Amino acid sequence: MPIYKRQYKSEKDRKFFTPLRSAIEAPNLIETQKASYHWFFEKGIKELFEEISPIKDFTGRDLELYFEDYTIDEPKFDEVVCREKNVTFEAPIRVKVRLANNRTKTEDVQEIYLGDIPIMTDRGTFMVNGIERVVVSQLIRSAGAFFTESTVRGRRYYGAKIIPNRGAWIEIETDQNNVVWVKVDRKRKVAATSLLRAFGVATDEEIFKRFADVNTHPNIDYIEATLKKDIASNEEEGLIEVYKRIRPGDLATADNAKSLIHSMFFNFERYDFGRVGVYKLDKKFELELGDDDYEKKEERVLSPEKLLLVLKEVVRLNVTQDDADDIDHLGNRRIRAVGELVQNRFRVGLARMERIIRDRMSTYELESLSPNKLINARPVIGAIREFFMSSQLSQFMDQVNPLAELEHKRRISALGPGGLSRDRAGFEVRDVHTTHYGRICPIATPEGPNIGLVGHLASYAKINTFGFVETPYRKVVTSAPNEARFTEGEFLREAIVGVGKVGEKITKDMAKKLEGKKDMTHVLVMPRVTTTIEYLNSFQEEKVTTASATTPMDEHGVIVGTRLAARVHGEPSTVQADEINYIDVASNQILSVATSMIPFLEHDDATRALMGTNMQRQAVPCIKPDAPFVGTGMEKIAAENSGHVLFADVDGDVTYADGARIEITDKKKHTHTYMLNKFVRSNASSSINQRPVVAVGDKVKKGQPICDGPGIDQGELALGQNVLVAYMVWDGYNYEDAIIISERLVQQDRYTSIHVEDYSNDVRETKLGPELVTSDIPNVSEEKLKNLDTEGVIRIGAEVQSGDILVGKITPKGETELTPEERLLRAIFGEKARDVRDSSLYLEHGEHGKVTDIKVFSADEGDRLQPGVIKQVQVTVADMRKLQVGDKMAGRHGNKGVISRVVPVEDMPFLEDGTPVDIILSPLGVVSRMNLGQLLETHLGLAANALGYRVASPVLDGITEAQIKEELAKA
Repeated sequence: MPIYKRQYKSEKDRKFFTPLRSAIEAPNLIETQKASYHWFFEKGIKELFEEISPIKDFTGRDLELYFEDYTIDEPKFDEVVCREKNVTFEAPIRVKVRLANNRTKTEDVQEIYLGDIPIMTDRGTFMVNGIERVVVSQLIRSAGAFFTESTVRGRRYYGAKIIPNRGAWIEIETDQNNVVWVKVDRKRKVAATSLLRAFGVATDEEIFKRFADVNTHPNIDYIEATLKKDIASNEEEGLIEVYKRIRPGDLATADNAKSLIHSMFFNFERYDFGRVGVYKLDKKFELELGDDDYEKKEERVLSPEKLLLVLKEVVRLNVTQDDADDIDHLGNRRIRAVGELVQNRFRVGLARMERIIRDRMSTYELESLSPNKLINARPVIGAIREFFMSSQLSQFMDQVNPLAELEHKRRISALGPGGLSRDRAGFEVRDVHTTHYGRICPIATPEGPNIGLVGHLASYAKINTFGFVETPYRKVVTSAPNEARFTEGEFLREAIVGVGKVGEKITKDMAKKLEGKKDMTHVLVMPRVTTTIEYLNSFQEEKVTTASATTPMDEHGVIVGTRLAARVHGEPSTVQADEINYIDVASNQILSVATSMIPFLEHDDATRALMGTNMQRQAVPCIKPDAPFVGTGMEKIAAENSGHVLFADVDGDVTYADGARIEITDKKKHTHTYMLNKFVRSNASSSINQRPVVAVGDKVKKGQPICDGPGIDQGELALGQNVLVAYMVWDGYNYEDAIIISERLVQQDRYTSIHVEDYSNDVRETKLGPELVTSDIPNVSEEKLKNLDTEGVIRIGAEVQSGDILVGKITPKGETELTPEERLLRAIFGEKARDVRDSSLYLEHGEHGKVTDIKVFSADEGDRLQPGVIKQVQVTVADMRKLQVGDKMAGRHGNKGVISRVVPVEDMPFLEDGTPVDIILSPLGVVSRMNLGQLLETHLGLAANALGYRVASPVLDGITEAQIKEELAKA
């Protein structure tokens, strides 16, 4: 039995027992958020101004208003000041506007201030009214054409949906009589040929001709069946038929119908597929469009050709009975990130502004008009502010610990405006789909009604410009073009006479000989994994064969073995080595960041892994963070991307370092100052406290971490503590997952944490005069007032209990009718008795702690306060909480429980050498829950602790039981 001793070693790096297979640098985990908002500032706003320019008056002749370039100025306050003053971190946006007056032939150019627009912090969050918020990305159905199927009596009938980015939907269906029907914008159905006629494909002969190549069923003629049900016989009748369905009850004339249908489908202002919709149609029907064509307005509206393509595909599917599209396939769902969500709200605001401008153009005198008289920017900024304050996707940031913060920014929700609702979402949408592989984590999702609707991006996933999720793969070479520069260094897969044998490495001379063989265009080589990284989307991935990152290979990267597990077109299968096209970049590629931090995940049941993932995000940061003995190697990456670790901007020497500030002097003798957060309150009332990890005189390199944040130890995420665990029954105190802990953990403050709360009190103007902050409060004992200063505000550093006064304040009370006795006293002493009541801020029941900060906001000094408030006093109280009975504790494997008893050290069970254990868990909690990873973790932890190193066991490529036994034997 190894002796429980901790040997401190200075080495910080983890020990890996598995060959490192990660072929790609750790990605920037909040890139999605930052890149998307950057796109909005650079291109998104520009697109919107181009869409609405020019705004013409109702006649369309006299006035034209053009929005030209725009600028975003520097923000008024930086984010630290915004947090302190409870204001929004935003910057003013100004736009250059040109008003062309065609009647007077004059032009007026002005720069107009549109308002303030929130700016994203470096951490990928927004500061709204001093509170950090995150905009969650939304997973929605992509625009484009989708084909559906329904089975009736063993036969499949097909339909389609044409979904634009904005505009009317068109739904197509085939009934049991083989008639193809169309519904426009969820109205009553009309024969598909009527809509075709309305779109200009008018005669029966032409319709038959257009469908001749797909309408080839030997027994069923879909077009004939549809024409029999079609009342219309030419374009005019077709227009009237469609118009009757869209506007029932209105007078249907050919002119009315034509103008409605043409404006509904062929007018860019009312119908737009968006770049994504055009891209999807291009890929589906091979339209051979270039990247520039996706932007063209004529491609982004519906055309008769596009409708024909969709109808032909419906008829073809009915004839061939092929598979329809899968709506839950990630190639048919796309992600709308922050930039696009804000752009959509901005568009709504601009549309409202456009209406106001049009109205003003017709009401003002033409001669006296100028752009600033026309433009009222309130609706634009109102729409954006409303989005950040109250949208379902703009959420109060989960800030319990750095991991919770990081995972909140990587969250993907199918809910929200334009998405699903949790009552109507079925099982299929929530389920894990094969295309989630390497894109969306199959494990990280909430347990409640949102299960499967809220997910997390996988660790290496990336979102492309169209919003589809891509995942990286390493290319595998199985044949090389017969040129020396390609073949040299490869290994032959077949014997070539006069050149070499199977498996022989191709030298320079051999490559030259091969080149001489003109009849060979390609040389078959041993399947070798290259360092070329390619990002594939779900449809590209289905065309190739991919293998996992743990596929065996030799030191040259040549794949070893014959029958290997792989995914062929997304389905698991066994293949020969030379059939593999791509290989995963890392073993944790399919998992989210939090899930990749569970060691020995491969030994845990999926539901428990889900609980473990979610509970890591709820861990309260301890005051003494302790990096885990057994990690997965992801701890460092997560900590560095959390935003709580500061990095040196330059190479240089540390010239000053204390708890609040670090100074680095570079080679040019410039000093760079870094301010650290000290006990700042997070959104979850936990404490954000940064500690320097460099000392004066240290030399630092650019990009090196210089401080640790909450729940971070030596640059690694440290959400818990390393403690000695016993799995045993102890007098029934650990019945039903209860946990017994040693008093030693409490005494040594192993799990102690600091919680910070803000209490604020408003000083208002009342009808009877202003309220007053003072220490002179009626009917309050001196004992209660002893910690208040002369102003009536508690002093910093005071210990407070529930019921103590934090801010003394009095409010004037109405004059009451005086009794004759009181009148006599008043006449004698002349003192008008003050009539006030106590309206002080008392500390709430059950709270206690130390006062750490006081902020006073005053309307006189220009602070923004609510109407009627003269002054606001905010008191911050920090409270140190120790571990106690009733607290919840959990491991990383979903093994959670509540503390039932804190036992004196001398009563705890002990090891052979007399070391008492720290914590007792019930052994019954392992067997039925099937989370055996915890046993492997504790055994390896015991060895790592005795041998004095920290170990990394990467997810899905972990340390084997045999290796753990070896380490235990060494210990």
